[in-house]
Amino acid sequence: MLYVVAVLATLVISVPISAIVATSYRKKIVESKIGNAEDKAREIIDEALKAAETKKRESLLEVKEESIRTKNELDKEIKERRAEAQRYERRVQQKEENIDKKAEAIEKKEASLTAKEESLARQREEIAKLNEQRLQELERISGLTSEQAKDYLLKIVEDEVKHETAVMIKEMESRAKEEADKKAKEYVVTAIQKCAADHVSETTISVVQLPNDEMKGRIIGREGRNIRTLETMTGVDLIIDDTPEAVILSGFDPIRREVARIALEKLIVDGRIHPARIEEMVEKAQKEVEVMIKEEGEAATLEVGVHGIHPELVRLLGKMKFRTSYGQNALKHSIEVAQLSGLLAAEMGLDVRMAKRAGLLHDIGKAVDHEMEGSHIQLGVELCKKYKESAIVINAVESHHGDVEPQSLIACLVQASDTISAARPGARRETLETYTSRLKQLEDITNNFKGVDKSFAIQAGREIRVMVVPDQITDADMVLLARDISKQIESELEYPGQIKVNVIRESRVIDYAK
Repeated sequence: MLYVVAVLATLVISVPISAIVATSYRKKIVESKIGNAEDKAREIIDEALKAAETKKRESLLEVKEESIRTKNELDKEIKERRAEAQRYERRVQQKEENIDKKAEAIEKKEASLTAKEESLARQREEIAKLNEQRLQELERISGLTSEQAKDYLLKIVEDEVKHETAVMIKEMESRAKEEADKKAKEYVVTAIQKCAADHVSETTISVVQLPNDEMKGRIIGREGRNIRTLETMTGVDLIIDDTPEAVILSGFDPIRREVARIALEKLIVDGRIHPARIEEMVEKAQKEVEVMIKEEGEAATLEVGVHGIHPELVRLLGKMKFRTSYGQNALKHSIEVAQLSGLLAAEMGLDVRMAKRAGLLHDIGKAVDHEMEGSHIQLGVELCKKYKESAIVINAVESHHGDVEPQSLIACLVQASDTISAARPGARRETLETYTSRLKQLEDITNNFKGVDKSFAIQAGREIRVMVVPDQITDADMVLLARDISKQIESELEYPGQIKVNVIRESRVIDYAK
């Protein structure tokens, strides 16, 4: 028991002692480790300081080298710029020297020019004085003033120019006669077909009779709606004026005028006049006129005895019933030319049917010349080519006014028949007032020219004969006088066809044998 107690006591005493010993031992080990760590830390710090110092010295060296290099580059650039500035300075100095030299040269030139101008001014004054002396001397020698001498010289020059102009005109006219003749025919024919002022005023209107004047108000309608509808539908102008019991239809297209006439007559008979009824009647009238055109074309071909014509050409022939030329109905004229051509062909032993066909179609272009550009000859040729007419017919159409040379006897016969039909008495008409007025105007125009003794309008105003005073008008002056009269007639008168100006200068010498 005591042994156990002693063991326990020993254990109690030894355990703390061993713990104290162990603790002190561990403390010594830790202190030794701490000392070693501190030594290592000092070594690391020393090495780091040494490395930092080394890096610092290296960086300073690099900075110094870079600064030296930069300084060298800047010095080099400064030297280059200084050299360039010196070069520019030298150039500027050279330019300034050149400018100074040029300024001196310009000043010298200005001084020279001033001297020359003064010299020229003195010379001009001397020349003016010499001219004045020369004119005075010339006036003294010639016995004429400067104005009189000028007029004399101008008269001489004018006479020479007149003579040379007249000679030149004769040469040019003789040189260009063939070509000018063809061109003149083309222009004259086109003018005749397109422009007949006196005739147009008489054949572009139709008159519709009314049962009473009250009908005029009904035709006009409320606020003019009826007359506006009728004019819009037909393309014809309605003239409602003080003419008793009549309305005038005015328009250049004869077919539209006929449609308007038929429609208006139907409306008057029906009595119901309002826009819807007007449209209905205009449509009916258009159908009636189309039927009438077709029937007239077929009747013309039957009357002449020509068959196999294209239906469109037959329709165009029917349209010619409403076309007039100086009062002569175009369809009747074509039928007449066809009959005359057939008679002449029979006399000469030629193809009668071909001659009639060419005569009937020679003016077919007049059916469309109000609607299309070109003369009726050009349009007729195009139509005949389009509808496969023979070359003989095409040439007859093309040559019947002399625009091209006839290539067959039939073409010559059509040309002659056309002239006969148009020129026969009563074929074409003008009002007496228009006719006499044109003759008087012709004679008045020619009588106003200096040197004209008398003038006479002959051949129904197609020729004017001018008798001149021989002492006042020379042979060279006659050419210019004829041209001047022609130009004045063209500018002041309107007339169909052409007017021939015939200037006559007659000199007589009388003596007696004793």
